[in-house]
Amino acid sequence: MRRQLVVELRRKGITDEKVLDAIGRIPRHLFIDDSAFHVHAYEDKAFPIACGQTISQPYTVAFQTQLLGLRPGDKVLEIGTGSGYQTAVLALLGVKVYSIERHRPLYLETRTRLERMGYKATLTHGDGYLGWPQFAPFDKVLVTCGAPFIPDALQAQLRTGGRLVIPVGEGSAQEMIAVDRSGPESFERQSFGAFRFVPMLADRAR
Repeated sequence: MRRQLVVELRRKGITDEKVLDAIGRIPRHLFIDDSAFHVHAYEDKAFPIACGQTISQPYTVAFQTQLLGLRPGDKVLEIGTGSGYQTAVLALLGVKVYSIERHRPLYLETRTRLERMGYKATLTHGDGYLGWPQFAPFDKVLVTCGAPFIPDALQAQLRTGGRLVIPVGEGSAQEMIAVDRSGPESFERQSFGAFRFVPMLADRAR
């Protein structure tokens, strides 16, 4: 089923073989709490997880990851750990992952899951809008929830030459934006189409 999923993602335009290999190796059904969905885990669909959140469809995970342009050893900040599926993809690509989850129960559950499965990542519970200045600057920043705007803190914590990938917009759909930092105060933005994400919420970490 994982091989069939990789074939589908390649057909939809994912070309990064390292990203496809990572998705082909990860048991996605183990990142979905409700066993009723396990039979459908390798379909290209999003599914509900704890705390009213979702596990993104594999195409979205692959698209965002490919858009980052990762290199082994990159230091990556992920906003929105969720159930840890995207985190696991990043970990398999040989980068150093720092991930923030707003919902404490989800953070605790996912931290245990990733440790048990052997995926290495540094996780915390907190407000993703603030980033993680303790470990900045980051080579790449990935936001896995829909933000109403691009947080200044996330841009500030991006190193010169780095890239931020973030879905921006309120309502039912967001615009996928890549922000490249070309200098201390210089940022260039590109748009990569519409996607759907759960909203990114601030000042409500619990």
